[in-house]
This record gives sequence, C-alpha cells and structure tokens, in this order.
Amino acid sequence: MTDATSYIDMLRKFGSDLGLPKLNVDELLQAQKKNIDALGESAKVAAQGAQSVAQKQREVLVAGLREAETLARQYKPLGQMHENVALQTEFARKVFEIAVEGARESASTARQSTTDAVKIIQDRVKESLVEIRASVRPNKSA
Repeated sequence: MTDATSYIDMLRKFGSDLGLPKLNVDELLQAQKKNIDALGESAKVAAQGAQSVAQKQREVLVAGLREAETLARQYKPLGQMHENVALQTEFARKVFEIAVEGARESASTARQSTTDAVKIIQDRVKESLVEIRASVRPNKSA
C-alpha cells in the first residue's frame, strides 16, 4: 500500500469494522480546500489593510514634511523673535494635528481590516462545521 487511495480504503475499512460513522472523504477534502481558500482570503484582506495603514503613514509623513518646508521658507533668522516663535508654535500645532488624524485613520483602517479578516475565518468555520456534520452518516453495517 503505497498510494493515498489505499490508505483511505484502509481507514474506511478500519472505521467500518469499528462501527464508526461513514465519512464522505471527498466532501471532507473539499471542505479542507475551502478552509485553505478562506485562510488565503483572510491573509489577503489583512495584507491589504497593512498596505493601507502604511500608505496613510506615508501621507502623514509627507504632510509633516510639507509643513516643515513651509516653516523653513517663512523663517527669518534675523527677524523678530516673537514672529519666529509664533511660526514655530503654528508649525508644531499643525504637525501635531496631522499626526493625530493620521494615527486615528491608521488605527481605524487596521481595526477594520483585522475585523474583516477574522470574519472570513469565522464564517468559514461555521460553514465547515455544517459540512462536516453533513458528511458524517451513521454506519449501517454495525
């Protein structure tokens, strides 16, 4: 017995001899294929979420650098001290607001993609239990 079919036949005979419920192996294999597909889809959703978070963080960095560039252009080293302090304060406020909003959006995106990925797995587990129940039939030979 070297091929998979022989092993499956051997397991069927063993189960039959013990009076175990009959299993439809083809249905179980199909269910496992669906499980693997669901894992792949879940991973894809999670990866897309991570990609969205990375993009949002990049946008936050670009916006912060844009504000820094604006401050650098308006800065006058020989100008009035209070004007320079006001510019620096305004710059710090804008960068802080950009960072907070970016963090909020990134967290929301990460939370949603995680929720979506977990839901795919949960739905597949529910379907899988129904399929397993449907594939188990009482052994009439026992």
